[in-house]
Amino acid sequence: MNVRKRRVTLLLLTLVCACVQARDLDQDEALVLRQQGTILALEQLVDKALARHPGAKLLEAELEEKHAVYVYEFELLTTQGIVRELKFDARDGRLLKDEED
Repeated sequence: MNVRKRRVTLLLLTLVCACVQARDLDQDEALVLRQQGTILALEQLVDKALARHPGAKLLEAELEEKHAVYVYEFELLTTQGIVRELKFDARDGRLLKDEED
């Protein structure tokens, strides 16, 4: 493959990767979505995440949007000192992921 084709391929891969990444929503966007009934309340899903790991502490909470799908992502520190990443569908509260981070 010549140098020009490699550069074009690299550029296209970079653009594709940039488009696939999730976008973090700010608190104003989250409030509007909550008021519209598009997503569940953050507190509701924090409680659900903490219930999966009793005694854990919440380290981080984010609302992300990827391909018009809203996801709450939580990082918890368990009583065993393990950081876990949990993801919930923000629309219906369905658990999408619970794994060691």
